[in-house]
Amino acid sequence: MTDYQIAPSILSADFARLGEEVENVLAAGADIVHFDVMDNHYVPNLTIGPLVCEALRKHGIEAPIDVHLMVKPVDRIIPDFASAGASYITFHPEASEHIDRSLSLIRDSGCRAGLVFNPATPLSYLEHVMDKVDMVLLMSVNPGFGGQSFIPATLDKLRSARALIDESGFDIRLEIDGGVKADNIAEIASAGADTFVSGSGIFGCAQADDPHRYDSILRQMRDELERAASI
Repeated sequence: MTDYQIAPSILSADFARLGEEVENVLAAGADIVHFDVMDNHYVPNLTIGPLVCEALRKHGIEAPIDVHLMVKPVDRIIPDFASAGASYITFHPEASEHIDRSLSLIRDSGCRAGLVFNPATPLSYLEHVMDKVDMVLLMSVNPGFGGQSFIPATLDKLRSARALIDESGFDIRLEIDGGVKADNIAEIASAGADTFVSGSGIFGCAQADDPHRYDSILRQMRDELERAASI
């Protein structure tokens, strides 16, 4: 069975009690903590930096932290997130002057490296760097804000990315981010994704002040993934 992993995006969490939020969603069965890092230059929003990553590590969070950099340029901030405790660091090829160098910088900093593709960004950037990529992240919305609807054309792009990864022979995760919810996660998995970022689909689908509020939505997602794997 495919090693499916669910990565709640803290962009949709309650930042006033972020440590507790992350603890609760991991206890409910999530696998990875996803960071959406925006600089108000590459994308029209401003979010979080390395200090938040470091704070979660100091709080006791041991799960992998997946840092998606929506910043330009990227190289300056990579070592800071690596030092703060990031596990994966992914970036957009348009945000780097030298993609191969940026990927090597991530790996040399002790993290796993990845490239992120916006809905209209071609996968051809992967052609000469597959040996340096640990994760391919496809955006199924235009980056900048949470709560957007899934772009259906991403399914065909997922199938193409899955074929490229399988043909390469490298151990590369295929992640999807944007509009992922319990009612479409099975279809997304069937198209080739194995790692699923969901912000409002998890944090926005639960009642506040209930430490077990994420159990139901994570269970629904797992059930749908099992259904996809059995088809």
